[in-house]
Amino acid sequence: MTTYTHWFIRARLKTRQLLLLVALAEEGNIHRAAQVLNMTQPAASKLLKDLEDVLEVPLFDRLPRGMRPTWYGETMIRHARVALASLNQAHDELQALKAGSFGQVNVGAITSPGLALLPPAVAMVKREQPNLRVSLEIETSPVLLERLEQGKLDILVARLFAEHDKTQLRYQALTEEPVCALVRPGHPMLGVSGLTLRDVVGAGWIVPPAGSVLRHRFDLMFQQEGLAPPINTVETAALLFTTRMLQQSDMVAVLAADVARYYAAHGIVALLPLEMPCHMDAFGIITRTDRLLSPAAKVMMKALKTASLSVYNRRLDMAD
Repeated sequence: MTTYTHWFIRARLKTRQLLLLVALAEEGNIHRAAQVLNMTQPAASKLLKDLEDVLEVPLFDRLPRGMRPTWYGETMIRHARVALASLNQAHDELQALKAGSFGQVNVGAITSPGLALLPPAVAMVKREQPNLRVSLEIETSPVLLERLEQGKLDILVARLFAEHDKTQLRYQALTEEPVCALVRPGHPMLGVSGLTLRDVVGAGWIVPPAGSVLRHRFDLMFQQEGLAPPINTVETAALLFTTRMLQQSDMVAVLAADVARYYAAHGIVALLPLEMPCHMDAFGIITRTDRLLSPAAKVMMKALKTASLSVYNRRLDMAD
């Protein structure tokens, strides 16, 4: 017979204590946190004190106008969020199984693979498992990684940067991301042969926000040619605004090649015949090494790896 000696069993850790930690982190006030959890403030205070006594560390600093997590508290809050998200996912899977469905997988992707890789992968999943529910979020890599850590997402197709903690992440590279210049159909520059950066440096440009990786490399691209970066710019990461602005002006935009080709294929924009030597960092499939994939997530992972062969000519180990 196996004997379980986990600390939380000995401490009789309660789910309501985990809920209280998260509520306190979000509300910053024990009175409001107690209201959110439909309990009295004395009951909430006792739950917190009992947990601090067991852990033998203060989880929150008591301030005149609220409460602030200590370093110990931030650690417990992070793990509480993961544990509660996992319990929610377990309930959702059980409900889906009871309803005759296979379960749910939550996928996050940056824009380029969201357009190129996810549609064929999701189509493959829905052919094989029509009742499997797929939830997809398109966001920046930092936002997606935070949601993966919180247990809100199962699989990412995103980038890892030097500042990201990779100790509990598994990363399988897919491809680098080239960029393109694009304009409205009928733009006068489309008729110019042998375009160079010198020809477009004076144009109005729609560019990524300052501080982004692509913006840095865009500016550096001109500097390496001995040119000052364009100064007539509009900064945005909003694709709908970018495409609409291009249609109504003679501006030039810089976008990831897969995204640019998608809009060009629908006649919304045209690709400018201009060599763009800058590119975005490679992206890949990211999962947590400290969590098992659910059956639904395994189905999606297999589809992503199969689709990556045709989309990126990248063969990944199907056993991983």
